[in-house]
Amino acid sequence: MELTLQYFNGCPNWETTAEHLRVLVEEGLVAAVSLEVIETDETAIARGFRGSPTLLIDGVDPFVNKEAPVGLACRVFRTENGFAGSPTLTQLRESIIAARERS
Repeated sequence: MELTLQYFNGCPNWETTAEHLRVLVEEGLVAAVSLEVIETDETAIARGFRGSPTLLIDGVDPFVNKEAPVGLACRVFRTENGFAGSPTLTQLRESIIAARERS
C-alpha cells in the first residue's frame, strides 16, 4: 500500500495528518508513506490537488469532494466533532482498511 500526503506550505493542517499517519505506522500499518509538496497552481492542476492536506491511498483520495476547486487552498473535512482541517485518526484508519478490502 502506498500513502502519499500532498500539501502546500501555506496550510499547516497537513502536519496533523502526518502525525496521524505516524501513529498508524507505530500501530503496525505496513505502507510506504511519502510526502509531496504542491508548490504551484500549475502543479495543483496537473495533480488534481483539491487542497491541503490530501491523502492518496494507492493514488486514490478517499475524502475527495469532486465539487471542490483544484488549487492551493486549505481543505476541510467533516468529522464526528464538526469540520476540521485534517481527517481524524479514526477516519484515516477506516479509509485505509476500506482501501485494503477493495484491493
